[in-house]
Amino acid sequence: MRIYLDHNAGAPLRVEAREAMLAVLGAAANPSSAHREGARARALLETARADVAALIGAAAAEIVFTSGATEANNLALRGAVGGRGVVTTAIEHASVLETARALEAAGTRLAVVAADGEGRVAADDVAAACDDATGLVSVGLANGEVGSVAPVAAIAAGLRGRDILVHTDAAQAAGRLPVDVRALGADLLSLSAHKLGGPAGVGALYVRRGVGLAAQATGGPQERSRRAGTENVAGIVGFGVAARLARAELATTAAAAGALVERLWSGINARIPDAVRHGPAAGPRLPNTLNVGFPGCTGESLLALLDLGGIAVSLGSACAAGSAEPSHVLLAMGLDRDAARSGVRLSLGPATSAAEVERVLDVLPGLVAQVRAVRGEAAA
Repeated sequence: MRIYLDHNAGAPLRVEAREAMLAVLGAAANPSSAHREGARARALLETARADVAALIGAAAAEIVFTSGATEANNLALRGAVGGRGVVTTAIEHASVLETARALEAAGTRLAVVAADGEGRVAADDVAAACDDATGLVSVGLANGEVGSVAPVAAIAAGLRGRDILVHTDAAQAAGRLPVDVRALGADLLSLSAHKLGGPAGVGALYVRRGVGLAAQATGGPQERSRRAGTENVAGIVGFGVAARLARAELATTAAAAGALVERLWSGINARIPDAVRHGPAAGPRLPNTLNVGFPGCTGESLLALLDLGGIAVSLGSACAAGSAEPSHVLLAMGLDRDAARSGVRLSLGPATSAAEVERVLDVLPGLVAQVRAVRGEAAA
């Protein structure tokens, strides 16, 4: 039996979401159609919208469905900037950083704020990077590689009255941490279904009532004219079910994941004393995420051996998989390239068991020793 510890890349589709999606696929209709079948599809769509909104404390009318968090991030940055400047951080997901850089290449002023050695960003640094030309700040709520949590509420409070919109990518945080858009003070917030146990290819952008947003996909009035195109009703229904379950189970799953991560780290630290934990040693942090470096190892080699041994982990963001470059997040935290290449991310889910964690602890030391021996022989 395989052990899956890559939930930050994509959580397995929940049975309840799959069943709900199959029921919809068997009776598909366009939710914009005026007939009875269309009205039924519209009702399913709006029920899911309410469930997704409830997960983050929003109103249903403030949810715009997209194809995922990457599209939501693009829509937020491209649709809300309006020619004014952007401030973001060095540890954002590629869908934020690359979009911000594309805007910069087109003439938008861009400032990128540094992170500290634990992957944290200071609210004062973000505020200091803003000037009269700034129109949007984009800071991810939780980093999916090292688990750090950004002070988005403090950032929003510090910018209040400055006519600057605040966007946060909450794809990794939602369902793992309590998320309330009102308490955060966010104007825009991105979500992804497949991080929650919903289907891949579905996401959402929260747009606070009154915030102007230029559509990037045009050609229809769907999603209140913010994203043209017939909605993916089955996928959205699966998203809604996953969001409802994640909200109901949040406290239990977060506590269980946190305890298993600490067991995992304490076991690694005892068995491999020179292992290094990347990211915050104390909260706030994602409860399910552990990023560990093993000096003298390459993460790619260790990942391959773990995979052969039936254990799925990752090197960081799945969107950067296959890249020859080390993690930009670890580099931004001050690690050198060799240290950044030694990092492996283990991200747990609701179904991860204590027995699976113990199995990883039994296997990992031998694999680390194997990689180090091969590397030592190659260097000799």
